[in-house]
Amino acid sequence: MKMQLKKWLIVTLSIMLPMPMLFAIGSLLPRTWRTHAQVGCQYKVCVTQTDIHTNLVVPVQNDAFNWQNYLPKPVTRSQYIGFGWGERNWYMNPPARLEDIVPRGFRALFLPNPAALRVQALDRLSDRDEVKCIPVERSRYLALMQFIKQSFQRTEQGFLVPLTDSTSGTIFYEATGRYSLVRNSNHWTAEGLKIANVNTPLWAGLSWAIMHHVEASCRSPQ
Repeated sequence: MKMQLKKWLIVTLSIMLPMPMLFAIGSLLPRTWRTHAQVGCQYKVCVTQTDIHTNLVVPVQNDAFNWQNYLPKPVTRSQYIGFGWGERNWYMNPPARLEDIVPRGFRALFLPNPAALRVQALDRLSDRDEVKCIPVERSRYLALMQFIKQSFQRTEQGFLVPLTDSTSGTIFYEATGRYSLVRNSNHWTAEGLKIANVNTPLWAGLSWAIMHHVEASCRSPQ
C-alpha cells in the first residue's frame, strides 16, 4: 500500500512540477520570432497593467472608428476608453477576505466561468499603472475594434447586456467566452494584440509577460 502511494506521489509530482517551468518558459518566449512589418501606423493602441490584469486602451474616437456610435455617453465622453475581460463574479465583486479568495480563486481558474467586459472612461492614461502604447496601421486597428465589439454578448435583438448601472464612467457588460486558467484576462488581451499584429508571449497567462513582449512592428515607408 505504501509502495503504491509512493508511486502515485511520484507520478503526480512528475506531472505537476514541470508545469510552472513550462509556463515560465512560455511567458518568456515570443509567440512569433518575426512579425509582419506595418507601414503608415497612425493609430494608437495602449496596453495597461494593473496588478495581475491587462487592459486594452484606445482613443474614444479617431478618423477610423468612433466608440460613441456603439456605447453610451458616460464611457465615451473621455479621451480614452479602456476594455478589460475577466471572470464575472471576481471582476465585479473582488473578494476581500482570505477565506473567500482561495475557493473563489480555485473556481475562477479551474472551472469555466461566465465572463464580463469592463468598459472604463479614461480622461488620460494612468500614471499609476504600467502603460505601453504602440502605433498600428489602419487595417489592424479596425480589426482590433471588431475583436472588441465581438467580445460583447448580445441579445437576440442585437443589444448589449449591461450588468451594472450604465450611467457611470465604468460599466460591466456580459461578455462572450468562458474564463478559466487556459483563457484568462491576459489571454484575451493577447488575442486582441495578435489581431493588431503586436507580438505576444507564447503563453499569455501573466500580465508581466504581455507587457514584456509589447513592441511596435512599424517601419517607415520607403
